Amino acid sequence: GDVIWGFVTKAPKGLVALVIATIALPAIQLVPLPPAVWTTLPGRELVSEAVNMFGAPGWRAVTVNSARTLVALIGLVVPVTIVAAGVFLSEDARQRIAVAYVALGVASVLLGAFQVMGTNQVGLLYPENPLPGVLFGFFANRNSVAVFLVSCLLLLVCCFPPQRLLSPRWTVQFLSGVLMVVAVVLTQSRTGITLLSLPFSLALLRTFSQRSQAKRPGQEQDLSFGRMGRVGIILAAAAALGLASVAAIPGSRLDTVIARFEEDTQRRPEIWENARYSAERFWPAGAGMGNFDEVYQVDESLEHISIRRAGRAHNEILELAIEAGPFGLILLAAWCIWALSAGWAAMQDERRRWQALAGGGILLASALQSLLDFPLRNQTMLCMAAFAVILLAPPVRFAQTPAHNEGATA
Repeated sequence: GDVIWGFVTKAPKGLVALVIATIALPAIQLVPLPPAVWTTLPGRELVSEAVNMFGAPGWRAVTVNSARTLVALIGLVVPVTIVAAGVFLSEDARQRIAVAYVALGVASVLLGAFQVMGTNQVGLLYPENPLPGVLFGFFANRNSVAVFLVSCLLLLVCCFPPQRLLSPRWTVQFLSGVLMVVAVVLTQSRTGITLLSLPFSLALLRTFSQRSQAKRPGQEQDLSFGRMGRVGIILAAAAALGLASVAAIPGSRLDTVIARFEEDTQRRPEIWENARYSAERFWPAGAGMGNFDEVYQVDESLEHISIRRAGRAHNEILELAIEAGPFGLILLAAWCIWALSAGWAAMQDERRRWQALAGGGILLASALQSLLDFPLRNQTMLCMAAFAVILLAPPVRFAQTPAHNEGATA
């Protein structure tokens, strides 16, 4: 209770307003309305007809399925708690959380190694989605595990302090990074592999930034980080040559990954076409958070029906337009504006600069993948995005209540 109240009163007002609006969106959709109101909302014709078959319609919520919207609301509890408590954490505490995330990423890779090399779905936590030779780790979707590992790489690059070349800590960090890069490739996620450019770019940026600082007049000439960067580039080049040689072997895993980029699938454009129609049908009230699958099955064109179920719009903007109408899109735009503003402010503070770059990189990776997939519909990635918000937000000092102070002195 004290943490929530402290967040509301002490945290940046823009962030507080966005968090409250994010919670309010699905909560308002659950508010019951009289029949004279909800039956006139766009897209409620089928619901109204079904209800009329059993008598006079009663009060109903804005959402077409209250259970799914309630699940969406409950799914915000943990991310909102992370943001509310995380703004009071110091830079050191945030760095320790980043270490924990990287450790989880490595653990997911180790589990994924059994999945890739094993047979009979060994180590696969979700056997209903079997793809031999694909790394899933703790996830059910390879795109989700790929963007999660990319996020862990961003934390590894930006939130870990530079270490002496070939020291034990440097070796652990370097091997962890290599493992996660290889794991992203083994997910065979095209978006994940493309997003590897983000941590690679920031790694080069930090290397040259550290070197330029070390060469400033009057500062100690510590070029260990620069040496580390040069060695890293050499090893990366060697790894690239090794991967290229493996790619030349027909039937290799890397050959399969490359073939994924050559696939020409029309499935997503077909989903987007139907999703646009659904968005127009429910505009501007929206169908309710979490209800895409409920309404898409009605609006799917006969020529686009296949043995596979869409499940998601594979475009977060379209899915949000269906579920929340203009209100969801405005809220999304507000979050983007806040992230840009908070990131710019953090860049002016040398102590928070690299943590902010990690947070901005995580949000950017999630946003880019959201154009083709649904990373933030995954609870783990939603919590990762909440941590990215913390990295962008300035630390707030938590003022203890008088009751806490009396308890501490008793």
